[in-house]
Amino acid sequence: MKKDILVLGAGMVGVCTALALRQRGHAVVLVDRQAPGRETSYGNAGIIQREAVQPYAFPREWMAVLRVITRQGNDVHYHPEALASLLPTLARYWRESAPGRYADTVTAYSALIRHCLTEHERLITLAGAQDLVSKSGWLQAYRRQLPFEQAARAATAVAQEHGLDCRILDNAGIAAAEPALLHGTLAGAIHWRDPWTIADPGELVNRYVRLYEREGGIIRRGDATTLKQQGSGWTVTTDDGPLTASDAVVALGPWAPALTKPLGYRFPLFVKRGYHLHYAAEPMPKLPLLDAENGLMLAPMTRGLRLTTGAEFAHHEAPQTPVQLQRAERYASELVRLGAPVETTPWLGARPCVADMRPIVGRAPRHPGLWFNFGHAHQGFTLGPVTARLIAELMDGETAYIDPRPYDPGRFARL
Repeated sequence: MKKDILVLGAGMVGVCTALALRQRGHAVVLVDRQAPGRETSYGNAGIIQREAVQPYAFPREWMAVLRVITRQGNDVHYHPEALASLLPTLARYWRESAPGRYADTVTAYSALIRHCLTEHERLITLAGAQDLVSKSGWLQAYRRQLPFEQAARAATAVAQEHGLDCRILDNAGIAAAEPALLHGTLAGAIHWRDPWTIADPGELVNRYVRLYEREGGIIRRGDATTLKQQGSGWTVTTDDGPLTASDAVVALGPWAPALTKPLGYRFPLFVKRGYHLHYAAEPMPKLPLLDAENGLMLAPMTRGLRLTTGAEFAHHEAPQTPVQLQRAERYASELVRLGAPVETTPWLGARPCVADMRPIVGRAPRHPGLWFNFGHAHQGFTLGPVTARLIAELMDGETAYIDPRPYDPGRFARL
């Protein structure tokens, strides 16, 4: 039976969800307060990360934790005033990162990641977005020999277990793979060859949006947090007046708690903020490169060389504190001829993270017609089409192509 459906949130996850439902014949309205793809879906490193079978775990070594607390390194920054409210969720994140629990999470997470290229490829072809795609992978680089050797062994083991293609490069191999890098800085790198990279992540979302509209989908500006149960359906306020539908999908990423908490759902969700800035690098690198020891990613984009940072633990709407970006600029200039900044103000976004490192995908436990699809952490751009297909199959009462139980919202029923 075809339904009227509201999809709330127009990032990669929401757009793909609306598109998947529209392609199945449902009447779909996509609702967001601004144009699609302008938040986290725009600001990432532009990689469809087929190799990301292991989500980011909380460090279990106390020296690593102490390094974060004392603000050594550049991969993590935090606002002290935010930690009190974050501590219960971070404690659960730490507990879920224990070896036994984490192994189960990797099994569930890799089941999603396994489908990211095939699900994106179908949409990229339909959307005519092949011009945005490169299939050359990216580099995970190290400056010191010992960390490089340790990472190379770990990467080789992961690649063998999950059927991935990675190549271990010494300094000479890096120079051959990426001539734009300044020579002599790096001890070695892991070349992950399966992932695809996108020259403009926001534009890929826009291409998917245009495909959705060509197939009859509707977009409206509105405040998703006005969603209310009305009779047997749901209503939301838009600039064009109220809209009502039998079903609603919450795909609001880091803004999801503003809607779910008033409905009585207490998910262990937190945000990791991140920054980026573009530079007029010359010559421009061909491949994205992670400086793994200094918490920065360099990604060649249409607008310039995008410099992205690691994680900042802070209240979602707190003012910018781009100290990681300032340090990253210094480290990046040791790797490439960075050039002048393209923008005057850094971009700031937030990654919606769940303490057990799995997205929340499925039927709301206590509200008929309400569905959740959020909490993708660092991989919303990668997994948008994957969980969109999953939730569309669940909403149509089909046998899902992936076992949906590890991502079901009901796993947090006690909360």
